[in-house]
Amino acid sequence: MNETNCHAFFALSSLIVVYAFASPRKPGTLALTDDSQDSPGEASWLPLIRGVNVILQQMWPWVESGPLRGLLQPGVINTMDIKLPRPATHQLKELAGLCDSAAGGEEAVAAYQDAVRALQKCYAKIFTRASVECEVGTAFTWPVEVPDKYIQLLNARAPEALVILAHYCVVLHHLDDYWWMKGWAAHVMGNIYNELNASWREWIQWPSDTIARNEKCLVWRPLSPDMVPSHTPVSMTSL
Repeated sequence: MNETNCHAFFALSSLIVVYAFASPRKPGTLALTDDSQDSPGEASWLPLIRGVNVILQQMWPWVESGPLRGLLQPGVINTMDIKLPRPATHQLKELAGLCDSAAGGEEAVAAYQDAVRALQKCYAKIFTRASVECEVGTAFTWPVEVPDKYIQLLNARAPEALVILAHYCVVLHHLDDYWWMKGWAAHVMGNIYNELNASWREWIQWPSDTIARNEKCLVWRPLSPDMVPSHTPVSMTSL
């Protein structure tokens, strides 16, 4: 790759991601990681998105000043001080508590914590996104920022990893108006539900209900008190 062909490389890699989402979805699989449980011929979208970022990092100085710069995200912003809608804030706090007591050892706990922090950043970026910013690029920041260990835990279908992914489906649902993303959030959510046993399914009640109501919950609007989730996820000690 060089300054001359980098724009074509970036365009092609981005179109491959679009093609993957536009391809027929196979029922009964998460269709998100490159493992033996998915069909060998089926595109795996998390590795594809992460792969685009690997390519982009190698040619960033050229692309950020080129014809496709509108697809890129702005520089680093402080998302920690952004006040999210109360339902989202509540759920992120619950996820943080889940991660702190998760199974799998210190490395797994750290991976879950990093994934939730990346999710908080992604929520904040969607919530504060300017109309001129690329919504797809904003939504796809989370797959790029989660650590490799989290992807391994997701491959293993660890319940904590699946619960975090379910909450990312709320972000994917914001892309539902794009023809090639239509139904993807509901598809992944439904398969996460099938992967989890009954004791874990309460943890995904809020994202599941949000998608079922076709609610874009990270679009700014006044919130009423009754929008705060009423359920309390089961404690880790009871699982």
